[in-house]
Amino acid sequence: MNWAAAIKGFKTYLKLERSLAANSIDAYSKDLDKLYQYADLQINKKSPTEFSLTDLRDFIKWVNELGMIPSSQARIISGIKAFYKYLLMEDLIASDPSELLESPKITRKLPDTLSIDEINKMIAAIDVSKPEGARNKAMLEVMYGCGLRVSELTELKLSNLYLNIEFIKVTGKGSKERLVPIGGEAIKALTIWIDLVRVHTPIKKGEEDLVFLNRRGSRLSRVYVFLLIKQLAELTGLKKNISPHTLRHSFATHLVEGGADLRAVQEMLGHESITTTEIYTHLDREYLKSTIIEFHPRN
Repeated sequence: MNWAAAIKGFKTYLKLERSLAANSIDAYSKDLDKLYQYADLQINKKSPTEFSLTDLRDFIKWVNELGMIPSSQARIISGIKAFYKYLLMEDLIASDPSELLESPKITRKLPDTLSIDEINKMIAAIDVSKPEGARNKAMLEVMYGCGLRVSELTELKLSNLYLNIEFIKVTGKGSKERLVPIGGEAIKALTIWIDLVRVHTPIKKGEEDLVFLNRRGSRLSRVYVFLLIKQLAELTGLKKNISPHTLRHSFATHLVEGGADLRAVQEMLGHESITTTEIYTHLDREYLKSTIIEFHPRN
């Protein structure tokens, strides 16, 4: 089997059998293309089914010499292992040459975490006398109160707010949906923005269901949220290198440090795949809500 056919079959397998999102499939394809390019540069030009563990190790050595960082190498190795598991499953190879392929050691630098006091100061620095101030306060309260990614915040929809039962529905990575409990301060800030300010914004067609809009009635960009966080950090004299993800990381850290169950925090962060009809098979919604109410400092 040649490389093009093998990669095409692998992509079909990822889409149909593993139900991966298009972005994930594209990432796998790009990593395998590097292995294909390496094979094409060799004199003997082996097919994917002819590659041995030695060949794969030589390839990793090659990408390392090209200057690829350890985390990228580890991602490529993960893709290679998935590829050869697929070939083995399809009986295209008798044994998996990637089974003993080791990932490089990665030293993880922990992201900065904000203290509760620092977050309170950032929120207090927002000028709520301005229309965008009410929106910005609501955004920070929701980001920190629910541990959202920046893309989950900018794509949050009015139709997915269930504030009467203290939940919001979030669309995360791979278009996976999850329910996240939302606390009192975030609900209050959201209600002020939606009921008192957003109602006076002329909304662009097609954006009517988005919670957070700019002054022209269009969706907010990720860049705007990044700049807002940086600006508030400067206003409060924070010297830390922070981003919207810092609020998400702080959300998880403060809950765990406060004694929250780690499994509940993982569910709320969206680290486990769940569907709309099978929400929280491991933990029930009331338990997640009680975790937020009991352990989140903004409650």
